[in-house]
Amino acid sequence: MNMNEDINSSSANTAKLDNVIDAIGEIILGKNTAIKLSLACLIARGHLLIEDTPGVGKTTLAHTLAKVLGLNYQRIQFTSDLLPADILGVSVYNRDNSKFDFHPGPVFSNVLLADEINRATPRTQSALLEAMAEYQVTVDNETRALPDPFFVIATQNPQNQVGTYPLPESQLDRFLMRIELGYPDNAAERELLNGKDRKELLENIQPVFFGDELIQIQKQLENVHAADAILDYLQDLLEFSRSSGNYLHGLSPRAGIAILSAAKAWALIHDSMDAGGRATHGVKADEQLHVLPEDIQAILPSVIGHRLQFVHDVSDKQALQAAEHLIQNVPIP
Repeated sequence: MNMNEDINSSSANTAKLDNVIDAIGEIILGKNTAIKLSLACLIARGHLLIEDTPGVGKTTLAHTLAKVLGLNYQRIQFTSDLLPADILGVSVYNRDNSKFDFHPGPVFSNVLLADEINRATPRTQSALLEAMAEYQVTVDNETRALPDPFFVIATQNPQNQVGTYPLPESQLDRFLMRIELGYPDNAAERELLNGKDRKELLENIQPVFFGDELIQIQKQLENVHAADAILDYLQDLLEFSRSSGNYLHGLSPRAGIAILSAAKAWALIHDSMDAGGRATHGVKADEQLHVLPEDIQAILPSVIGHRLQFVHDVSDKQALQAAEHLIQNVPIP
């Protein structure tokens, strides 16, 4: 494949993003923003934490994402007695060859759904740290690579519920985004009540992507340009979080990289959606796509809501409001 064919193929894959959003929206009703944020997270090669009360569609969203994107999917129900070996795998002695054979765990999949991750003990939660950070796992002193792409989509119940363990900061930081779904609006809930069962619809949904098409889209982020003014704005946000004295801890350099990656993915998604003439990014077909300040502001609450907390109140509600406070106090250059 020559360069022009490769570019045309990538453009065609990007055009499918709108179809992906529509397909997921047929299952997850009335949550278009949450769907786009989830997709942006995966395009940016990030891991996603979905935190909300039981019954609002967290698990269904994770399963739908995997199926629409044509990815191999494994689900683990996290419980207090879950062990690291239940996630990573275990070596079992084989009498025939007098050796230990490794039996891979569910982590060896494209999408690992860690359902109710905060119901497992900290020891079990930490078993995912290497996988999420390095895309590999080490078992019995042997390091094994994970499939590409690899995503962890974790669901989490509110910490005030019985039988939950808080995620440590090092674990939270491995998630590129944390989102909430919330209750559906009246129209969406009426459609849920009158419509078919979501599980039945999910069984019949067809993938939009196949093979390496998602990987090709991920590579396109390298071509999304962030101008110096955008980088100035991003650094101003980071600096304010560190020096204002309003927050318990300032945003780390890794958080800055996460914001930029997510903003590029958000720009890519909306460039695809606006290809029919709405061009909110002002980009023609032969021009390079650029990140706008609006892209950073759109993804900021989801990227830093679990990283940035007010000094005087470290509740989840205040953590989410911290992003809004940051946006209001840092002007766009």
